[in-house]
Amino acid sequence: MRQSLFLVTLVIDDYDRAKAFYCGALGFDCLQDEMQPDGKRWVVVKPKGGDGAAFLLARAVNDAQKAAIGNQTGGRVGFFLKTDDFAQDRAAMLAKGVRFLEEPRHESYGTVAVFSDPYGNTFDLIQHAAPAAS
Repeated sequence: MRQSLFLVTLVIDDYDRAKAFYCGALGFDCLQDEMQPDGKRWVVVKPKGGDGAAFLLARAVNDAQKAAIGNQTGGRVGFFLKTDDFAQDRAAMLAKGVRFLEEPRHESYGTVAVFSDPYGNTFDLIQHAAPAAS
């Protein structure tokens, strides 16, 4: 049996604001943006060229959901955006107003820096280190 995680819900306050950040500042593709019968929208965004999961941008509709905006992972880095060109992607993100919470770090597994979305959700931008030659 083959399985894969293809969609992760991200609770947001406003569809257009979230879509502007993810598709504008981060350069994600908008795979779907469709009105639903109940007045909600089905908005799916995904990193360009990525082979991982996409985000379903889901507008909070009650107090419990509103309280989760920006804190879906209890303050931990909850999302990991892999890149093959850390310096280029970080520079492009900074130019578009993305807020990094630290300077890049060089770890044994690669180059990484934490950034946040407009809601406070935190992400690692990471370029994995090249495998050691054997």
